[in-house]
Amino acid sequence: MKLFFSGHSEKYAVEQTLLTLFPQERPLYPEEAPGGDNELELSFSRGAVWSTAFALLRRDGQTFARQCRVRTAELSEEDPVVATRLTRRTLQRAFYLAAVDCLGTEPPWGMLSGVRPVKLPTRAMEEGATPRQAEAMLRDRYRVSPVRRQLAMDCARASYDLKQSLKPEEISLYVGIPFCPSRCAYCSFISSSESANKLIPTYLEGLLREIEASGAAVRAAGKTIRSVYIGGGTPTTLDAFQLRQLLAAIHDAFSLAPNTEFTVEAGRPDTITREKLEAIRDGGGNRISVNPQTMSDRVLAVIGRSHRAEEIRAAFALARESQVGAVNMDLIAGLPSDSTDGFADTLNKVIAMGPENITVHTLALKRGARLRQAKSPLPDGEEVARMLTYAWEALRASGYLPYYLYRQKYMSGSFENVGWCKSGTLNVYNICMMEELHTVLSLGAGGITKAIGGGCVRRIANPKYPQEYIRDIDRVIREKEAFFSPVL
Repeated sequence: MKLFFSGHSEKYAVEQTLLTLFPQERPLYPEEAPGGDNELELSFSRGAVWSTAFALLRRDGQTFARQCRVRTAELSEEDPVVATRLTRRTLQRAFYLAAVDCLGTEPPWGMLSGVRPVKLPTRAMEEGATPRQAEAMLRDRYRVSPVRRQLAMDCARASYDLKQSLKPEEISLYVGIPFCPSRCAYCSFISSSESANKLIPTYLEGLLREIEASGAAVRAAGKTIRSVYIGGGTPTTLDAFQLRQLLAAIHDAFSLAPNTEFTVEAGRPDTITREKLEAIRDGGGNRISVNPQTMSDRVLAVIGRSHRAEEIRAAFALARESQVGAVNMDLIAGLPSDSTDGFADTLNKVIAMGPENITVHTLALKRGARLRQAKSPLPDGEEVARMLTYAWEALRASGYLPYYLYRQKYMSGSFENVGWCKSGTLNVYNICMMEELHTVLSLGAGGITKAIGGGCVRRIANPKYPQEYIRDIDRVIREKEAFFSPVL
């Protein structure tokens, strides 16, 4: 879509709204004057009393015009951050309303385009708003649909309650194992697979060094670990001995709180063995994931997974026998060749197994995913909506409650990923990481550490790929030692 601006330069905000409302469009900034088709004119003008955003959207031979305004007195030069936020919101609202007139429908999250919609009601409640007032803000200011408002408010309450329980000295720890037995067709994560797995011993050697050095810095700062999350990739690509090495190193290096939540992504059923589960349990792990994505053998084959549904059931049974703790199971709505009935069948089978957590993802086609490049036929937005509606109803009826959610770019139907849990089994790490409740120290390739404090977030990124991480491990360790001592 061709974009023409006047009186402002809010490119990023407008482009995010464009992506939400017209996901197939890309922003263009032509040299010629406006007056054609498939274009937006968006202006902002200041008056003595009111400042006005005016949107003129031309599409498919029709023209749609909307305007929104804000009191000029609110755009105080004394607080440029507030002035910029109000200007941006007014511009986005004018564009949004014109686009809704054009499309004849509204997206489920209304005007919200960010990945963390729960932050808004959580912050409102921290500032003294009641839950009802926080929900009204989502309805009136951002035009969020009733179902998504309820999801956001359920997750906001979980986030708010958890934040009250966190101690000032507590942080969370993420450890990345960027290796998989194979690469799924929808995956765009930074993970090495198959032939690159020969790097695992050397990678693990460097990771153990980073754990030791970072643990010393964290201990010196007087911090304890509230939650641990070993992710990937697929951490259970490591063998049982390597898992024992890794978990023992974490316990030796860090001071773990008495109630530390300790998650290990087992993920792929074809990597789960009794010996590995015993290593996780003996090493303090008390939560794992066994991720089907789907219980359809046909869909599993399409997305490039080598296991079958029966192996998922066997892996889950093995997890229960090993008494490793709580189990999460991930599902994806919108996979190629899947249908509403097929997704419902998957969800019913997973609910019947009784995992403590079920995470329902919406397929997001990232640029690096093989599915995007192959242009495989996918369920459309309406069918994905039906899948998610079924999940919402079935999970609540089975005693699960939503506790965290986030959104991604290029997501089918502009929906969301939601974590559901049985009472008392929410995942602390997921909330702390997504809602940025406290510092998260990230180790290993692709890890991005977030130091939370002083009203800001400071980041330090490790090299993305295992080869780079191994090569630069000395620098990585120096950066961690320098970065964390003064800011944790």
